[in-house]
Amino acid sequence: MGPAAKKPGRLRIVAGKWRSRLLPIPDVEGLRPTSERIRETLFNWIGPRVYGTRCLDLYAGTGALGLEALSREAAQVVFVESSSKAVKALRTSIQTLEAGSAEVVQADAFEYLRRCEPASFDIVFLDPPFSDDLTDDLCRLIAQQRLLRPEGSVYIEQDRQSSLPDLPEGWQVTRSKTAGNVRYSLITV
Repeated sequence: MGPAAKKPGRLRIVAGKWRSRLLPIPDVEGLRPTSERIRETLFNWIGPRVYGTRCLDLYAGTGALGLEALSREAAQVVFVESSSKAVKALRTSIQTLEAGSAEVVQADAFEYLRRCEPASFDIVFLDPPFSDDLTDDLCRLIAQQRLLRPEGSVYIEQDRQSSLPDLPEGWQVTRSKTAGNVRYSLITV
């Protein structure tokens, strides 16, 4: 018998009202949940600013970023994901946590952004598949659609080897780090 197949594992909420809660990670090809270490650093960066915000978790996958935001008292998170298997698992996790202020949308990220109202979000979590190289186009569309509220933030997660995206005018990198093969950055508008 050959080596055992790697099981998808569990996602642990780092802090907040659901601290240490474990949620299943669905077996979806290419799914790469944001690590606990990176989530902890990100939420240390944004700190109490997450309280009462409306967030967008684009390319949500497991919902690790958005669920962490809800655990830390974000007012609402919209999770956008195209994979039906990931969406089903995310809805199950939301139901398990009784996260009433979560909305899951199964859609293409670009289509979703094009139909959003201006000033819809305080924080956007942007974590597209590394191989697709979509970050520049997504940032431009978010800026063109004016989706961020004043003093909003965009969190970008990308391959460590990738350079930071060409940011729209007025966007500024306030924090950036690497961990393993991931570069993660916080942008303010």
